[in-house]
Amino acid sequence: MEFLTAFAVYFIIWWMTLFLVLPHGNLSQAEANDITPGTEPGAPVNPRFGRKLIITTLLSLAFYGLYWLITNYFGFSLDNIPSLFPEHLQ
Repeated sequence: MEFLTAFAVYFIIWWMTLFLVLPHGNLSQAEANDITPGTEPGAPVNPRFGRKLIITTLLSLAFYGLYWLITNYFGFSLDNIPSLFPEHLQ
């Protein structure tokens, strides 16, 4: 796998992992009874973006490592997935 392809796959995994990590551990202003005037009560009090970026990076490294292991070591790819339709329907 070329570097640019590997980076693109990692970036997609990282971006999807970010959306998995973002909602966890947030405390809304309404839950904390600390609503700043002019803001949405559901906005997080302290979103801790730095911590979430680090967690995202570590999880995406693990996911990418699993992807690399499956594709390069075991030799599986999308071509190995059986067709969803029988050949006569295609």
